[in-house]
Amino acid sequence: MAGTVKRIKLGSQGLEVSAQGLGCMAMSCLYGPPEPEPDMIALIHHAINSGITLLDTSDIYGPYTNEILVGKALKGGMRERVELATKFGISFADGGKIRGDPAYVRACCEASVKRLDIDCIDLYYQHRVDTKIPIEVTIGELKKLVEEGKIKYIGLSEACAATIRRAHAVHPITAVQLEWSLWSRDVEAEIVPTCRELGIGIVAYGPLGQGFLSSGPKLVESFSKDDFRKVCKSS
Repeated sequence: MAGTVKRIKLGSQGLEVSAQGLGCMAMSCLYGPPEPEPDMIALIHHAINSGITLLDTSDIYGPYTNEILVGKALKGGMRERVELATKFGISFADGGKIRGDPAYVRACCEASVKRLDIDCIDLYYQHRVDTKIPIEVTIGELKKLVEEGKIKYIGLSEACAATIRRAHAVHPITAVQLEWSLWSRDVEAEIVPTCRELGIGIVAYGPLGQGFLSSGPKLVESFSKDDFRKVCKSS
């Protein structure tokens, strides 16, 4: 039986999601070694059955393996019960180079659709903004993908207020993903007010300080040698 997690409108373009989402990154990478696949599929199913329907992944998580994991978890009728978000923009093949050129955008979308084994991505984020390519060019290609039915809604991750405005002028932006918690509040100065003004939803990652606010300082002692929180702070 599905749970009773509150549902909300994310942005003003028609997307409705669970108020709490499930970020799938740590299942496959960055917060230590990958977790056992059967356990993670069971976790995703438990979340969906509890009423959490917004699932978040990215092509860079793994890389690629997290999308494959999520795709497996959505078999057997689960796909129809979720709003699925994934991202592009950090090119593993180019050593982590940020890219937003149209050919790359399209290739990433097609590859993600294949790995997830779905027909259409519900919410497609630019994971990081390519400052060498005008945001209008990147969003222009994403707009084409919407018109072609490959994605439903467009999102940005870690974009500044000015970039959000320029992107939104090309095609409505549904959501902006950013780190926002009691210890990460710089977004409240410009980005959050801009999103509210434009009717753009906000998806906060790291709301518990990437574990620190829930586990306390002793969390650091539990980090494995390959946990990226030892050396940097981002998602």
